[in-house]
Amino acid sequence: MNTLSTDKEHVAVLGLGAMGLPMATCLQQSFDVHGFDVNESRRSLADAEGVAVHASARLAAKGAGLVLVAVRNEQQLLEVLFGQEGVVDVLTPDAVVVLTSTVGMAAIPETASRLDQRGISFVDAPLSGGSARAAAGDLLILVGGAPSAVERARPVLDALASTLTVVGDRPGDGQAVKTVNQLLCGVHIAAAAEALALADALGLDRRATLEALEMGAAGSFMLSNRGPRMLDAYDENSAEVLSRLDIFVKDMGIVGAATRSFGLAAPVSAAAEQLFLLAKTHGLGEHDDSAVIRMVAPARLQAD
Repeated sequence: MNTLSTDKEHVAVLGLGAMGLPMATCLQQSFDVHGFDVNESRRSLADAEGVAVHASARLAAKGAGLVLVAVRNEQQLLEVLFGQEGVVDVLTPDAVVVLTSTVGMAAIPETASRLDQRGISFVDAPLSGGSARAAAGDLLILVGGAPSAVERARPVLDALASTLTVVGDRPGDGQAVKTVNQLLCGVHIAAAAEALALADALGLDRRATLEALEMGAAGSFMLSNRGPRMLDAYDENSAEVLSRLDIFVKDMGIVGAATRSFGLAAPVSAAAEQLFLLAKTHGLGEHDDSAVIRMVAPARLQAD
């Protein structure tokens, strides 16, 4: 495995999944990147990309000035930081932990407090944009954290983002805005699926209808981005997996928990959440999230 060190700043990327690995490869241009993932196949892919891969998160993080955490959920966040093999014990007090995942707001106060007790700064920086944009340094990143911590992390965040927005000076502010963002994204994907399924049921040309919709008031980023992949879902091989469906199951669950905690009625996002859950129960969790169209047009899909 690659372990070559350089004079560049040591940055650890913990989690080399669909977003973590392309972020690691992007950062290699300017930083000495060390990575770890619990999945051996992801470690092998990172090694092939030239990332200095380690056998544990602790080994990857030892000596790092900045630790980028790209995990799936709150449980994995707490485990990688504070678990039996957590990295906090090998971080120096001047280190900064940057959370790039969408895990919701519930775990953030405890995480920030426990890190602060050790003198470690915490920046909440959930991102959006997909794997291709991660590799190109073209992400949207929503940042919450103390100004001094954000400034310390800014060179790494700037390398990853084309749009970097500081939304608050507290860890958790980034998660809050990302929760609102995911409400809209989930609803837009679900609505796009229903619209394209209706177009097909009406006997319209699928791609011509999509192109027409994109040009008018009904257009949206999610319609343009997911629409072509939804049409691919009609084909036997389905769409390339660029954003897993089960990620939106998680994210819409976070949205639902947030709205319920405030007693806020959110019937549209609740309906979208149920659509993603239904798709997961039909075995589509590891498919691209555009496959949610199969839940509203199953008869047409089978007929084709």
